[in-house]
Amino acid sequence: MDRRDAEAEYESEVLGETTLARLFEDSAERNADSVAQRYKGGVYDRSLVAGGVVRAASEGTYADVTYSEMRDIVRNLAAGFRELGVGDGTRVGLFAHTRMEWAQSDFALLAAGGVVTTVYTSSSERQVEYLLGDPDASGVVVENDDCLRRVLAVEDSLDLDFVVVMDEIPDGSGMSGAMRDRDDIYSLAEVHDLGTDAFDEDAYQSWIDSRDVDDLASLIYTSGTTGQPKGVQLTNRNFRSNVNQCFRRFGPRPDDPDRLSITPDSTTLSFLPLAHVFERLAGHYLMFAAGATVGYAESPDTLREDFQLVRPTTGTSVPRVYEKLYDAIRTQASESPVKERIFEWAVGVGQDYHETDDPGTLLTYKHRLADRLVFSQVREAIGGRLEFFISGGGSLSADLCALYHGMGLPILEGYGLTETSPVVAVNPPDAPEIGTIGPPVVDVETRIDESAVGEVQHREAAGEVGELLVKGPNVTSGYWNRPEETEQAFTDDGWFRTGDIVHHRPDGYIEFRERAKQLLVLSTGKNVAPGPIEDAFASNPLVEQCMVLGDGKKFVSALLVPNVDALREWADREGIDLPDDRRQLGRDERVRERLQREVDEVNENFESYEQIKQFRVVTEEFTEENGMLTPTMKKKRRHILERYADEVAMIYDAPAAKR
Repeated sequence: MDRRDAEAEYESEVLGETTLARLFEDSAERNADSVAQRYKGGVYDRSLVAGGVVRAASEGTYADVTYSEMRDIVRNLAAGFRELGVGDGTRVGLFAHTRMEWAQSDFALLAAGGVVTTVYTSSSERQVEYLLGDPDASGVVVENDDCLRRVLAVEDSLDLDFVVVMDEIPDGSGMSGAMRDRDDIYSLAEVHDLGTDAFDEDAYQSWIDSRDVDDLASLIYTSGTTGQPKGVQLTNRNFRSNVNQCFRRFGPRPDDPDRLSITPDSTTLSFLPLAHVFERLAGHYLMFAAGATVGYAESPDTLREDFQLVRPTTGTSVPRVYEKLYDAIRTQASESPVKERIFEWAVGVGQDYHETDDPGTLLTYKHRLADRLVFSQVREAIGGRLEFFISGGGSLSADLCALYHGMGLPILEGYGLTETSPVVAVNPPDAPEIGTIGPPVVDVETRIDESAVGEVQHREAAGEVGELLVKGPNVTSGYWNRPEETEQAFTDDGWFRTGDIVHHRPDGYIEFRERAKQLLVLSTGKNVAPGPIEDAFASNPLVEQCMVLGDGKKFVSALLVPNVDALREWADREGIDLPDDRRQLGRDERVRERLQREVDEVNENFESYEQIKQFRVVTEEFTEENGMLTPTMKKKRRHILERYADEVAMIYDAPAAKR
């Protein structure tokens, strides 16, 4: 029996065709005494703590909420939201960082019959106005006084019946007066108290039973690298089917008890935005369906400390986080030239060992030594229990993935979109193929539109290359109030157009190539995928980020963001005195010459027309805060091009570019 058949025939009490509210209720019943959530003290002024709903966690430590306790909180919040007017189909915004209360509010709103619409915490007032106005939200749950301020600044253009605040609003914040003087602004604890007084078991169960699996569960607005975000309509069935599909791939298998899997004994550390579909499914619905424990990181900047405290067995993240985590590991391991040489030797051994079917006695011995000297310390630094990571939300460098596998920290890369709830394909834990996004999950049909790539050059000996088209119960019916965009997103015979170029291999595994819209069409007629070239710098010690350019031009170029600290360490070793000013450092000819060597090394792995012929050094990192990354850490290419228009012009207007 092949893997797909085995997954299709897999049976578990976790699987079902229920609404998301019923999914949580069923799991809470099965796992009542197990830990559902872990939350950190000293991070938020939680109103649920001030109201005595959950106990306070000491600063820098985590406290637990069992499934039974979480169920009580969800039920009372649901009853409280009903008291505020939430009923079947009511749209309510969730405007907060990833945290315990986000998850509780999500399940409570779903149980009350609501439709959750998501707002990123980085949203400006104008964006908040759009993300609450476009779905005609009747209410919003915000995190704190800052989020409340942004909502109240645009409330005249909205039709909100209530605003709920997760945290206590501090006196003197400017928003404390609004909390006191208005009767339509509540703390989350007050909503919980309303629900405690009003809760009726029979009524609660009737709310859940009245909802159908085909009812809308959420509107998730695409973060949008260009243009206004579109509200993707996702039903209970869309999410529930994707939970089933993923659990069939990652659930425990009686026929293979040693297989890495997600079980009630699993723990994850959640830090990606729950407003994004990837964490919403993989780090939230899937984990709670399985009866696993979800710990919430303080922030992406405190991951090292939070890994140690939560000690997760699995985790979900995007490629950029794995890049930064590896940079931190390498930096710590390179405190001296001797340690740096040992680390680089160990990484090479790990890669060789992972990629060799029969490592033999010598390589096995080297791997054991590398594990004792380096890898075991790396694993301990992230809690000591990590079994595997899952990567999504963007293309992961194959070299970087191999480095993690070599350290005994396998990353299972997957692929999906907001419109597919999101998982279309993911590597199985028992048979990962580095450089691929795995085979499709059960009940997802795929087709390749080869006409979409035109004259694109590729080197595959077998299989199909083209735009990936999909069908399945996890695929959206379309975009909220966007009939024309919905029609354009599907073929005439009902296949969803992903807009992504892939290589579908004969063995069923899929290799991601590039977003169709991001393919660079050179003036010579050659098509170049920038992603693989950018990914080639992912584990580079001197290059922090890379954006490849060249659309409509004669040759490929790049903007390079250097790792300034690593450059200064190199300069110190070489006796080079670099300028203190970052901008001047980026213009230093010695820095350019050093980075040219890194570019030359990367170029060796690509065809001549794909090689970076020129580059400019820019010393401002691409971040969400400066508008050059989306909340899920994808490059906003148009914004970056606008920001560095002069540098790009220098590349292509220089005399050397005209030859």
